[in-house]
Amino acid sequence: MHSHRKTSLTAATLLAAAAVLAGCERGSSTGTGDSTGGPGGCPETLARAEAAVRQAERTDVPWNGPTSGPEAVSGKTIVYVAQTMTNPGVAGAARGVTEAAKVIGWNLRVIDGGGTPAGIQAAMSQAVALRPSGIVIGGFDPNSTSRQIAQADAAGIPLVGWHAVAAPGPSERPKLFSNVTTKVEDVARISADWVIARSGGDAGVVVFTDASIPFAKNKSELIRKELATCSDVDLLAYENIPIPDASTRTPQAVSSLVSRFQDEWDYSVAINDLYFADAAPAFRTAGKQGSGPPFNIGAGDGDPSAFQRINNEQYQAATVPEPLSEQGWQIIDEFNRSFSGRPASGYAAPVHISTAANSRGATTWDPAGYREAYQNIWGR
Repeated sequence: MHSHRKTSLTAATLLAAAAVLAGCERGSSTGTGDSTGGPGGCPETLARAEAAVRQAERTDVPWNGPTSGPEAVSGKTIVYVAQTMTNPGVAGAARGVTEAAKVIGWNLRVIDGGGTPAGIQAAMSQAVALRPSGIVIGGFDPNSTSRQIAQADAAGIPLVGWHAVAAPGPSERPKLFSNVTTKVEDVARISADWVIARSGGDAGVVVFTDASIPFAKNKSELIRKELATCSDVDLLAYENIPIPDASTRTPQAVSSLVSRFQDEWDYSVAINDLYFADAAPAFRTAGKQGSGPPFNIGAGDGDPSAFQRINNEQYQAATVPEPLSEQGWQIIDEFNRSFSGRPASGYAAPVHISTAANSRGATTWDPAGYREAYQNIWGR
């Protein structure tokens, strides 16, 4: 049990935590060592978490997305504007869009924004100038290209986002016909539930986040809230490391955390898998085994390198991956609905947990059934 490390929060600790949660610091840690509830464990929470994790780890879940919709409209051209094709999530979704466009019989062009604000704006300007049938907002904030978004809207070019805004489905501000993503609430909850279930409701946890990004901060707050439903799960530290600084900051932070908490730290949740790529050398230097503890889960995106770490037991035990190819197919289907004057499907894929046991060596999460379903809808 970890209950022996429960301490009362001091006023200073509360103030430090508040400062981090307000995003007042660029990269910081609050090590509270506090219990997230009263004594006595959490049998009801544990049972619920175990059931949720069992469901999320299934690989044989039948397709629960659209099964009806308009037949394929012909002769369309789509431009996929990528935040950067070096982002595995953005690139994975692009591959799905490419595959689906070929099946439905449309032309597709990918323009790489290169990961910089200027590059993304230039890519969007180029996309609008091409006057395509539709534009994909591939993994960046549409508000950063508000002028181009307005131009596309004025030209009657529908926009479909991939991870463009926080919630799935249509968006009025910014104007998107639909946004394709899993629900952040579901991703956050299941990653915390995995910790609760795997630990038997008794864990010392570090959460890695980027409090400078509202979406990421919200996700980590949801993770924190779900962990707090179990009284013997202790939040040891809430580590705020901006993603652009992760490669330089994470190794130092991990070394410090190992020194502070020793074996008390047996689980981690990060808002993105990339933190564990950067943490691995520090864990190795500290003499930690790749198979854990700490047992680490990434609450998104499930890129190939995360699967490789999981399958090879190298400082990551699980991920909550996006079904990237499936989402690419959904993007094409959403455009087809737009071109046909139909409403967006509003579909959001259910969350999944990938581990070495259920991924069977795969480097992506590619659920069954969606290709056949969309081909049937389109008449292709």
